[in-house]
Amino acid sequence: MKNLRSRFERFCYRHRNQGIPNLMLYISLGCALVYIMTLIDNSATLYAMLRFDRDAILHGQVWRLVTYPLTYYISNPLLMAISLLCYYSLGRAMENIWGVCRFNLFYLSGVVLMDIYCLIFGGAADAYYLNLSLFLSYATLYPDAQFLFLFIIPVRAWIFAVLDLALVIFGLFGPFPGNLFPVVSLLNYFLFFGKDVLNVIPMSWQANARRLFRKKPKGSKPIPFPNAGSWEASTAKVQQPYTHRCTVCGRTDVSDPDLEFRYCSRCKGYHCYCQDHINNHVHIQ
Repeated sequence: MKNLRSRFERFCYRHRNQGIPNLMLYISLGCALVYIMTLIDNSATLYAMLRFDRDAILHGQVWRLVTYPLTYYISNPLLMAISLLCYYSLGRAMENIWGVCRFNLFYLSGVVLMDIYCLIFGGAADAYYLNLSLFLSYATLYPDAQFLFLFIIPVRAWIFAVLDLALVIFGLFGPFPGNLFPVVSLLNYFLFFGKDVLNVIPMSWQANARRLFRKKPKGSKPIPFPNAGSWEASTAKVQQPYTHRCTVCGRTDVSDPDLEFRYCSRCKGYHCYCQDHINNHVHIQ
């Protein structure tokens, strides 16, 4: 599994600019067009032709498998405009970090997973939770980034990620099969982030958890020295010399010889990253 993920990372890196650039711009504009036409046309003909319909798909209308994300709908026009603007901004930011190829695959795999689920269990596929997973994905990449809630209150991205997970849990109490739509979007999220989902936890919390569960070596007692900076300095293990060390996770070519390391040209200074974080880190300026 580790080798498969590393191959996928290399594939996305080599084909970084291949795909549909500004994908979320086209999706947002398409949603806005369908929304306006639905408001004008009381019969909602265009909406009915693009939405997911299992029976119609089985009778040959296969375009519905990929057009249903354009039927994203919120009754309030102001909230609809704000949500589309947010989704476009998040998608654009993730595309700049990941590259066109990987972001296209992320959104496409979410659509395909929802198609498979709805074709098997029924129900009308909805892009609501797929679009909502963009918040969770962005919070994983930038957990300390800030959003202006109501354009006034600054809120950190990881808080939105917690609210996203709360909405997923709340959605599980709905009727089947629609109650598992959030699980499908989370499955797509885990496929692309793997163990990097822990990045959404603030670094201070991770540091405190490591101190809490750190195992002390048996039979050794800390010896205080007057000039030592702390007691931990007297018990710290002498690390073996290494050549490369990841700036994000701290793994080295000594602790994990199978890892590949690269230096980021966009970070200020010389900063090394492992294969899991070379395309998934906050650039140091």
